[in-house]
Amino acid sequence: MNRIYLDHNATAPLRPAARRALDEALDLGLGNASSVHESGRTARGLIDEARERIAAALGIHEEEITFTSGGTEALNLAIMGTLRAAPANSSLVSCKTEHAAVLGACEQAAEEGAQLTLLGVDGAGRLDLEQQQTALTEARLVAIASANGETGTLQDLMALRATMSAARKSGLLCVDGVQSLGREPLSWLRECADLAVFSAHKVGGPQGVGLLWKKRGVSLQPVAHGGGQEGGLRPGTENVAAIHGAGVAIELAAQEQCDVAPRLGALTALLWQKLNAAIPTARLNGLPVDDPGRLPNTLNVSLPGIDGRILVAQLDLQGLAVSAGSACASGSLEPSHVLLSMGLEDEQARAGLRISLGPTTTEKDIHGAVDILRKTVERPRARGDHSSLWTSR
Repeated sequence: MNRIYLDHNATAPLRPAARRALDEALDLGLGNASSVHESGRTARGLIDEARERIAAALGIHEEEITFTSGGTEALNLAIMGTLRAAPANSSLVSCKTEHAAVLGACEQAAEEGAQLTLLGVDGAGRLDLEQQQTALTEARLVAIASANGETGTLQDLMALRATMSAARKSGLLCVDGVQSLGREPLSWLRECADLAVFSAHKVGGPQGVGLLWKKRGVSLQPVAHGGGQEGGLRPGTENVAAIHGAGVAIELAAQEQCDVAPRLGALTALLWQKLNAAIPTARLNGLPVDDPGRLPNTLNVSLPGIDGRILVAQLDLQGLAVSAGSACASGSLEPSHVLLSMGLEDEQARAGLRISLGPTTTEKDIHGAVDILRKTVERPRARGDHSSLWTSR
């Protein structure tokens, strides 16, 4: 069976160049990067090289980068570390549609005394900055995703920063940029963010490598304690080979973004056109596919009367890999909190399906995916089977 992989927002296939870099590093017989002998110095050199690659690709300074085990750890360090360095009971603002990594860190911060406010969104998943101006101007820290991983909706970070700056002393802006890297320009990184988080495996790097960008002058307290690695912010022996591969993947993703994004946008538009023709009852969640305020690779649809999580399993059996939401929430039996926050009813949210494309996606994949979807949806309905895929009305 030729499988079709359309779940790039969960993880991207390992890039050949990243695999080669990973293998090359492993073949070196690396020592501990904190050791002073040759094997240790070689390991340290690979980490430094990766840091240089990423800094050049993203237009940031090397010393502003902290490597972690992934986006979740980096977000916890950014959010918890900022608030632990701030006065007690500081105000923290986030959004109801955030990834579990952001919401979990915010909830922990609230348990430690932070005053947490979760902002709502409109039907497309966007913040209403005018209505929420008071909370934003009073916040010590605002933690927001640049792009929602389920719907692809982009937040206007420039306008958000301007709203925050209306206060006499503006708070800090922490951006979850995990889904944006390689898919949209990161002009917001230097212009309005104070902290930002990325994850290598979303752009074809090895799993298990994240990075936190911290603007010079921003104070953080470590959330883990031990050695002095990564400037004392992230103790523990570094995963050198994976970091080396991550540097290559992130560099390539940044270089390719201007060429890849338009192609993905065209394929996503084709996907929605074909899917809507094959299944006319399908509902597009979020902004129209040609709206510039969305990621070019992400399509979220609801198929009325269908349980999205059961549909995902059925599609997998037919060779199509998609998702019913973010990968970190895929084991939950609850409907998507993102779609619920956008105003969808419980049944509509349960019917949600996320399809996310990547640089390796082809037009043939799109046609094959639509064909599998159509046949999978029609099969139980044609034989009158309402026991599994189709929810009770």
